[in-house]
Amino acid sequence: MKRILWPLVALFASTFAVAQKRAFSYDFYGFVRGDLFYNSRANQAPIDGNFYLFPLDRDPDPNGEDLNATPNGSFYSFTTRLGLDVKGPRVGTATSAAKIEVDFGGFSGNHYLLRIRQAYAALAWEGKQEVLAGVTWHPLFGDVVPDVLNLSTGAPFQPFNRSPQIRYRFWPAPAIRLTAAAVWQLQYLSNGPLGASEDYIKNSLVPEIFLGADVTPGEGLTYGVGAHLISLKPRTEAVVGGETFRVKERMTTYTIGAHAKLRRGQWMVAAKTFFASGLDHLAMLGGFGVKSVDEASGQWRYTPFRHSTSWLNVTYGTKWKAGFFLGYSKNLGTDDALVSPDRVYGMGLDIDQLLTCNLHFSYNLPHWQLGLEYCPATAFYGETDLSSGRPRNTHAVTNHRVLGLLMYYF
Repeated sequence: MKRILWPLVALFASTFAVAQKRAFSYDFYGFVRGDLFYNSRANQAPIDGNFYLFPLDRDPDPNGEDLNATPNGSFYSFTTRLGLDVKGPRVGTATSAAKIEVDFGGFSGNHYLLRIRQAYAALAWEGKQEVLAGVTWHPLFGDVVPDVLNLSTGAPFQPFNRSPQIRYRFWPAPAIRLTAAAVWQLQYLSNGPLGASEDYIKNSLVPEIFLGADVTPGEGLTYGVGAHLISLKPRTEAVVGGETFRVKERMTTYTIGAHAKLRRGQWMVAAKTFFASGLDHLAMLGGFGVKSVDEASGQWRYTPFRHSTSWLNVTYGTKWKAGFFLGYSKNLGTDDALVSPDRVYGMGLDIDQLLTCNLHFSYNLPHWQLGLEYCPATAFYGETDLSSGRPRNTHAVTNHRVLGLLMYYF
């Protein structure tokens, strides 16, 4: 009996496995990317200078010479990317899908190591609704994104972040899409008293919340709005008089934004604007500071920095493409006075204004792209006025960046 039963079981199992495989389809993709760049001075630019943001402030030596006024440049290819799109069997009336995407940009400063860019599973009821769970682009990144050559993709004016999230999309009409998402942090982290850390949102127990709406009426036009809330617990304990006490602190703030894009023939015009707050983990200027201290309990209260940030992008062409990008950010200060310039946490909080102009030109063939980009950026640094949180007595610092790009897609 066993001699008959086991072959039947094996045959059933192998048939089921083949059927499962046949229910899936796989699309492998990626590219090899090489970035050759030059900067006229030192910059805020993670990933060994590849992810360019803004020029650093002057740092005078005893003779008054600026230590940051040193040119730099290099050539890298570790942003080379590999990806896999999976289409799976239907789940009721929904289609199932998944994505796994990696590059060699490293993690926590360890570059040239394989890291996850995206990893998620999704169910979609075509034209009606979609549920996604996993790591993908932050909802504030959105579908309206600058077309530039720099790896930073318009940051620090354009949000740049991929995070774990549960996202729901609903189409009440074919041209209208509503989005709601709960977002956590992993590789892109908020700053606080412990530096950049996942603990602030982990201890908060409140994920980032996003609500947005996009409209695509046709003829190449897209526009929409979005709102974002973040609530952090910067500390859970404080030391007073040599004793450690538990504290209950929270910093909650919000961001609102709008975006639009129009494609007509070989022209593309796109723009995005934010009244932003607490988005330093999205590679944007922002953060928060301490507004009061309870000397008895050691508890701190916080106030967020506000920024007005906008960008405009225009491109023309397909095979030969020329483009222009303009980004501007203005520090609007804090809602309340700060207690100390040393108790502020974020990125670029001593910058009053940041202006970037980007000119790029590329030659595009099937599977190939060659490009050249010139990006001058000027940051106006100053001393933080504790009464308003705004930098005063500013001075300008400018960097000139030139980038050469080679990409081979497959």
